[in-house]
Amino acid sequence: MTQGPLTTEAGAPVADNQNSETAGVGGPVLVQDQLLLEKLAHFNRERIPERVVHARGAGAYGTFTVTADVTPYTRAAFLSGIGKQTEVFLRFSTVAGNLGAADAVRDPRGFALKFYTEEGNYDLVGNNTPVFFIKDAVKFPDFIHTQKRDPYTGSTEADNVWDFWSLSPESTHQVTWLFGDRGIPASYRHMDGFGSHTFQWSNAAGEAFWVKYHFKTDQGIENLTAEAAARLAGEDPDSHQRDLREAIERGEYPTWTVGAQIMPVAEAATYRFNPFDLTKVWPHADYPVVEIGKLELNRNPENIFAEVEQSIFSPAHFVPGIGPSPDKMLQGRLFAYGDAHRYRVGINADHLPVNRPHATVARTNSRDGYLYDGRHAGAKNYEPNSFGGPFQTDRPLWSATAVSGATGNHPAPVHAEDDDFVQAGNLYRLMSEDEKQRLIANLAGFIAKVSRDDIVERAIDNFRRADGDYGKRLEAAVQALRG
Repeated sequence: MTQGPLTTEAGAPVADNQNSETAGVGGPVLVQDQLLLEKLAHFNRERIPERVVHARGAGAYGTFTVTADVTPYTRAAFLSGIGKQTEVFLRFSTVAGNLGAADAVRDPRGFALKFYTEEGNYDLVGNNTPVFFIKDAVKFPDFIHTQKRDPYTGSTEADNVWDFWSLSPESTHQVTWLFGDRGIPASYRHMDGFGSHTFQWSNAAGEAFWVKYHFKTDQGIENLTAEAAARLAGEDPDSHQRDLREAIERGEYPTWTVGAQIMPVAEAATYRFNPFDLTKVWPHADYPVVEIGKLELNRNPENIFAEVEQSIFSPAHFVPGIGPSPDKMLQGRLFAYGDAHRYRVGINADHLPVNRPHATVARTNSRDGYLYDGRHAGAKNYEPNSFGGPFQTDRPLWSATAVSGATGNHPAPVHAEDDDFVQAGNLYRLMSEDEKQRLIANLAGFIAKVSRDDIVERAIDNFRRADGDYGKRLEAAVQALRG
């Protein structure tokens, strides 16, 4: 802000910002004191609706640099050559907590990355886990309702959480991740990120590939125990946001090595797992992670509200050479995220500095609405037109996906080794004995709070089906806590 007299919103100088205007000394305040009314009215409207999920977050700007040739797989311009650099904005977040919640809690972390490419903004909206609790977006509102406050008690209830999870066995894999050592990262800098979903890459020849993104922290993985997290959440609720900001201020710029798993489209139909199932990973032995770039965060936002709270990310923001897959969770998010932003920030949210393209210009015929800035002046607002307006390219952003069959409420196709428990069991068996003990303790402490025995037994049975030892040890731990 420039130096000079304080002014009203309309630019008039303010004579007195300490005393409201009254009818005589000690008299009532006058309605003609427009500075007072303007300030109070603005104050009442300083908040916008918080995100239903991912409300609590922090962000930073940085760069993505290509380190490998991926042009055989995608024609995306920002991936077109080794050394090519693209500006990015990354927002980290917790999922279930509200805007005032603590950072150091057991919760997945959002990993939402905006690439300001020369072909438009590309948003990759993922998490710090490669999988999720459910595989179909129709279940998402129900799932989140169990994580939020109960409509009667006003508190998060273990009964609700475990009732839903136990009735949704596909959640077993993600729950094992969440209650393991990586369930509470020590900071945003010390955790990995994942695109989580399967996406499509298509090259200049129109050949298509399925891909999964991985962001491996170069700072190393660091986590908090449940006891350390509880202490930190009480002492410093802003711990993760503070750590990120202060690291960048010190010049300790966090970096991630970016990789991709790449599957030829033809292999998807016969792959042993459904490759579009968000509750499953692609084993690296099947599709190794190939390094493609380096991500660095090196600049803090100047204003948290303008650049973090008002930032928007949508999985539907693709660029040429990148597109969606038949992942049913992703398909739901293609609508839901944009719809949330239009409600929460407004129809012109994409015009805000943090959200608008930085390396190109948006050319659209969408006009008016709240906070429209008149950027189009008197240009025609329809297409096609004969007045030099923007025109379609006639080249789809991604390759077509073949479909067949009748419409209906179909479950996802079942592949040879599809199972809700096998990968959860594999993850458990990869853990050291110390990791298993902490996992069991974390799960048992939460399940023991459930009031109904049938929900407890059903929850434990899901882990028993993942691995016999897993279920047996969990059952014993829960019984010991419940007496």
